[in-house]
Amino acid sequence: MAKSFGDTTNGNFDYSNLGMSNHDSSQGGDTPEPAEYVAPDVANREEKAVTRSKFLLFSVLLLAVSGAATATYFLMEEEQHNDFTVVFAGLASEVSTVSRQKVDQMFSALDAYALFIASEVEEDVNSSWPFVVLSDYSKKSEKISDLVGFQRPLLVLGPLVREDQKEKWTSFVLESAPGWYQNSLDNEGNKFTVDALMNMTIPFVHEYNYTDGFRPIPTQTTGSVMPIWQRYPFEPQNTGLVTPSYDMLSMPESADLFQASSVSLRPSLGFTLWLDTSEEASYGQWAVDSQIAQPITENGKLVGMLWLRLPWREFLDNLNVEGLFGMVAVIRSSCDIGLGELVDNENEISYSLDASGAVFLGYFDAHDTQYNDLGVSHVIVENDIDEDQIPEGHCVHKLTLDLYPTEEFEAAFNTSKPIVYTSVVVAIFAFTSLVFLLYDYSVGKRRRKFMERIMKQDMIVSNVFPTAIRDRLYNSDQEGSNQDGLLDPLGGGPGSRGLPLADLFPETTIMFADIAGFTAWASAREPAQVFILLETIFGGFDKHAIRLNVFKVETVGDCYVAVAGLPEPNKDHALAICRFARDCVKTMKDTTLKLEVSLGPDTSDLDLRVGVHR
Repeated sequence: MAKSFGDTTNGNFDYSNLGMSNHDSSQGGDTPEPAEYVAPDVANREEKAVTRSKFLLFSVLLLAVSGAATATYFLMEEEQHNDFTVVFAGLASEVSTVSRQKVDQMFSALDAYALFIASEVEEDVNSSWPFVVLSDYSKKSEKISDLVGFQRPLLVLGPLVREDQKEKWTSFVLESAPGWYQNSLDNEGNKFTVDALMNMTIPFVHEYNYTDGFRPIPTQTTGSVMPIWQRYPFEPQNTGLVTPSYDMLSMPESADLFQASSVSLRPSLGFTLWLDTSEEASYGQWAVDSQIAQPITENGKLVGMLWLRLPWREFLDNLNVEGLFGMVAVIRSSCDIGLGELVDNENEISYSLDASGAVFLGYFDAHDTQYNDLGVSHVIVENDIDEDQIPEGHCVHKLTLDLYPTEEFEAAFNTSKPIVYTSVVVAIFAFTSLVFLLYDYSVGKRRRKFMERIMKQDMIVSNVFPTAIRDRLYNSDQEGSNQDGLLDPLGGGPGSRGLPLADLFPETTIMFADIAGFTAWASAREPAQVFILLETIFGGFDKHAIRLNVFKVETVGDCYVAVAGLPEPNKDHALAICRFARDCVKTMKDTTLKLEVSLGPDTSDLDLRVGVHR
């Protein structure tokens, strides 16, 4: 049924039925404050989802940049290291190959020279071993220097002199030495004279007392001896003596070579001490080099030997390998070098190889241990001697050449490529990130505009529908959105995919209200004044509706329709709508009084008619 609260012209409104006094009509202890508009959670959720997605994308991008830059740097470092190892391996292999070839060529040249000497003596009917003088020994030996690989090698001819031939040897030296001295002086241009050389000559087979100022004494060797005879180049020693008749077998290292070659009739190689007067001399005047003993045979019997000094520094200087630098060469023997206290290490000699030449480092392995895995080792001397033929206590030297890089060699391959390539990768990713940021800014700007449009639409929907209905509209929109991607809150139209929202609310109370005298008042007013009146009065009604949880249904002209008990059920819906009606009546009276100044004196004459239906 409908119940009218009657006319409110005289301001006498009965509040007794509502349980409140006229003074308490607008406030009370249990009366809620008006609710403000709250944006739907979907906007916040979408914004958070976008933020999380961007953070995740930037994290992945940062990890990708870090990973790519690190991988690029280490790949380029590995490429440089590979270039370093490949180039070194190739260069070391070439050095080893050239060294082996030069050593093989050296042994072949000595073997050929020994055969030539044997045949020349055999053809000379006036000569017999050991009393032989080779014609033009200096010229012939000089030619051999081109084959052995370095200039002016020390090449000595030593005939084998038996015990019963020693006295005759002394007479032979005094008799024959002037002739080949003169021949050597003519060929080599030495500043000495024959007479001066003869005064320095010791004709008997001798050795030196090293503890007594190199004083010559008769050789202590028993049995056969091997005195030095002709030599190239011919140069007197610092002692003021020439070397003819110096017994090679008085030196233990030479005696070992003699033992090995005499039983095998094969060349052998060992180490020996030499007086070194060059600027590069180490350990005072002494230097350790190798010497080669090449047997000379006649009818299968040993009659003499060619002794060749092999200076390793000069040998390495003349390898002529292009691009050789920054290496350490370690010459390693299978036997002890056995040179006494002078050499602490027993079987190693080290040299550095650079573009300027070889430099002696010491009698030890001088390579940097960090390059152990890169070492290249090749056998360069492997004597073809049956070890079973070697007397006990003697050793046949087998030499290997071990080559190692230095930090200087590796530094030549350390370029700025890793940093440059890494910088390029980082720059590419940085540019990509910048493009992405610009794109994200553009998309974000469009998204913000779109969200503003959505929020405005949501505010309109919130003003038309309760929050619960609004949320149901959004949920139905997620299940089936319309074609243009915008909200379709009414559920209609060609893009609608859901059923209309319709619920039954049996417990409700409806209020109808209109303004008495509005038609006559409005006919005498401007449209703007009519709008101000309705906006002000109905705006106040709306605040009361929000505060009292009353749902505004519609306004038609000066008519205001509201209902209590929906969309959220309320068991006190009748009481709520009556309180709402009471507040609307009071708001009507207060508002017309305030607007009378701006809208005309008859504005306060307007009344509110209210009807309630339950």
